[in-house]
Amino acid sequence: MFPAGTPLSVWLSWLETLSPKEINLGLSRVQAVLKKLKITLPKKVILIAGTNGKGSCVAMTEALLRESGLRTGSYTSPHVIKYNERICLHGKPVEDSKIIYAFEEIEKVRDGIELTYFEYGTLAALVIFAKSKLDIWVLEVGLGGRLDATNIIDPSVALITNISFDHCNWLGHDIESIAAEKAGIMRAGIPVIYGDKEVPNHILQYSKEIGAKLSLVGRDFECNVNSKGSWSWRSDSSEFQSLKPLSLLGKFQIQNASAVLAAIDAMGLSERLNTNLINRVFTSLSIIGRSQKLVINKKEWFFDVAHNPAAALELAKILEASLPKKKTLGIIGILDDKDVNGIITPLIESVDSWVAVSAISKRAIPSSKLAKDIINLTGKECFIADSLDTVIKFVQQNTSKNERILITGSFFTVGPMLDKLTM
Repeated sequence: MFPAGTPLSVWLSWLETLSPKEINLGLSRVQAVLKKLKITLPKKVILIAGTNGKGSCVAMTEALLRESGLRTGSYTSPHVIKYNERICLHGKPVEDSKIIYAFEEIEKVRDGIELTYFEYGTLAALVIFAKSKLDIWVLEVGLGGRLDATNIIDPSVALITNISFDHCNWLGHDIESIAAEKAGIMRAGIPVIYGDKEVPNHILQYSKEIGAKLSLVGRDFECNVNSKGSWSWRSDSSEFQSLKPLSLLGKFQIQNASAVLAAIDAMGLSERLNTNLINRVFTSLSIIGRSQKLVINKKEWFFDVAHNPAAALELAKILEASLPKKKTLGIIGILDDKDVNGIITPLIESVDSWVAVSAISKRAIPSSKLAKDIINLTGKECFIADSLDTVIKFVQQNTSKNERILITGSFFTVGPMLDKLTM
């Protein structure tokens, strides 16, 4: 145990040494520590899984319920800039002192049980939420679902946003295998929302097998968008008309919003919502590192953590729809377990030239190798940067105020770059 007054940064560095594996899927170790912590669970917990859109759905769900008057806690991962982003009370990141307190409580009972960085942080979030006496916890699954640390909590409602290819070395190399892992957050008799129109067979089969109450878009709830961008949503029990376009960019965000409304409806909380509240929340929501535009030193920077093929495709659609049209420089760093071809290919027409940089992670693809892959895939120029400082210098010297600078490929590229540019 560290002495009193030890800063959070020291704790976080120490957490990285606890397990020889960065990812160690399985529930037994985390369940054992949770049992020792003897925390009290709330009546309402929503667990959100899926390949893409989890962070957006957490942000939407938490904001709607908080604005409706409920006391909320939300847990997401990874963070973009600061660790505290992962654990929020009432929409705001918690203070260092609360995280340190939670770490100390875990360490009192851990008794040598090996935990990964993510597992330790997940337990810390639960300790903080329990001590804060909240009405609802909104939890984002880290990886997969079935064996993810967040799955030690039985949810009131489960939401699976969509399923596509990512983390294939851990989850499988086909959609049905990945679906089997995501489906692990389902429970017998508990509502589960599936947000995408294309539903893998395993989602249908497993929900029936265990008796989960599966709710599907187009069957149990639906949203309709008109030509001007406004939309409506309805289920058998609720309906909202005259909903305004979302502040979050991308047509897929309405799909996420629709699934969120279905999850709130399934929890029996839709009576707390109304059109004005939904519009107020959805038109003002912003999420760091997700289609985030900033003007810095008179240059337009566009940050998006797209790190799999499906996310890159949606990013390309957003860039193509952005007006006025601008020449785009793509700055990208990718981790070595990601599909470089699948991420770069959708962006070929949207990005005019590239800068490859190593993401700030032990698992980063070296910038020289990434640059070769980009040149081979796109046939376009790709500068090799040896650091983020070199990237910033390159941008200052080689771009005009009429160009867009895109930062993408990983949380471990977008976050550190945002930190450098906004500190």
